[in-house]
Amino acid sequence: MSNPTIPLCVDLDGTLTRADLLLESFFVLLKQNPLAIFLCCFWLLRGKAYMKEQIAQRVTLDVGVLPYNPRLLEYLRDARSAGRPLYLCTAANQRFASEVAAHFGLFSGVLASNGSMNLRGQNKADALVDQFGEQGFDYCGDARADVPVWKRARQAIVVGDRQIARAAQKVNAEIIFFEEERRLIPLVLKEMRVHQWIKNVLIFVPLLTAHRFTDLQAVLAACIAFASFSLSASSVYLLNDMLDLDADRRHARKRTRPFASGRLRLKFGIVLTVFLLGAGLALATLLPWQFMAVLLAYMAATVAYSFVLKRLTLIDVFTLACLYTVRVIAGGECNMIPLSYWLILFCVPIFLSLAMLKRYVELDAMLQQGKTEAAGRGYITQDMSILRSFGTAAAYLSVLVLALYMNSPDLALLYRHPKLLWGVFALTLYWVSRMWMLAFRGKMHDDPIVFTFKDRVSCAVIGLCGVMMVLAI
Repeated sequence: MSNPTIPLCVDLDGTLTRADLLLESFFVLLKQNPLAIFLCCFWLLRGKAYMKEQIAQRVTLDVGVLPYNPRLLEYLRDARSAGRPLYLCTAANQRFASEVAAHFGLFSGVLASNGSMNLRGQNKADALVDQFGEQGFDYCGDARADVPVWKRARQAIVVGDRQIARAAQKVNAEIIFFEEERRLIPLVLKEMRVHQWIKNVLIFVPLLTAHRFTDLQAVLAACIAFASFSLSASSVYLLNDMLDLDADRRHARKRTRPFASGRLRLKFGIVLTVFLLGAGLALATLLPWQFMAVLLAYMAATVAYSFVLKRLTLIDVFTLACLYTVRVIAGGECNMIPLSYWLILFCVPIFLSLAMLKRYVELDAMLQQGKTEAAGRGYITQDMSILRSFGTAAAYLSVLVLALYMNSPDLALLYRHPKLLWGVFALTLYWVSRMWMLAFRGKMHDDPIVFTFKDRVSCAVIGLCGVMMVLAI
């Protein structure tokens, strides 16, 4: 039973907030300077507490946007209203813990790690007993590391799953349980952005343009390339989201992502990132080395994009256009299909248009929310008009390239009925015009390529283009 005279000591990481402040601050530091990972290894040699102190001195966390536990917060506010003293007792660094305590104004004091002591496990138990006496406090935690603390507390308050609750109950009969249910597989699939794998369908484009879509061996190689690119891309999506936690939490839609909302732990995210990258590279070894080279170049570009390039105005959209085009190049390399300059000249401007369309849609959402700039990006809402001009110009440039190709002598060598391809030209012209019109009307709420494969009209256009190309052959 609760006692208004007994102090209630509350853990921070995983308990009051679903975040892990050490890993959050580590990724902020990594984003500022990727080479800092080597400094962290050096600091860790002097102890985890020292590393936490050094990271805390170099980064700033906005504790106001952290994903807090609403049920626990309500419980703590009720306890505070009843006159009960609350203490924030955490293994997080003293600086961050003090900022969280000041943010809520609920706590009478803060006990946290400093440069010489990591306040976790037995260290935390000893510190609380020294201050409040044996069983002179109640403790709220979330992990097995808290078992020594619950053992010496009057009452155990558990935030987590049933396994943690059972571990606490073995050492303390007095238990209050706030169950945190996490359905791991749906969260993992959402964080991997499996729906974004549809972009990798571009790998199959060279099979169509080279007229090898009936070659089963070539189709199998393209399928392996698709899986390799998808797993590797997901590893970068995870890394990108772990680096972008602060910006995502300020975004109306992205704040529900598993990492940003705290429903998926960053520790698990690091392990999953390494696994996905390893699986993607392992599949790539089954294909020609040229495909591996393209995949590694793609990975390097996406990592550079995650750390630096996405914050640079216009550079970011040119990078996205190249990343889309690289998928087509990878589709050629996995089957050693030489790509024509016409295909590359068509891909770059149309993908540049889609990249600008993506930014335009994001800025339009910012404008609807009354914001003037996109967090973590180099754009302001006033850029919408120029992006619309650039994007539509790039779209029509790609259609012009297609028209010039229709009049080239190469066409007669590849197609028996080349005039049918003018239908592809007309459909492409209609499609790019419609995409920009939908965006201008505010009817596009997703990545343009993902939207394309969700939109019935766009799918019909793609299908008709494919049919016309096959008939022309």
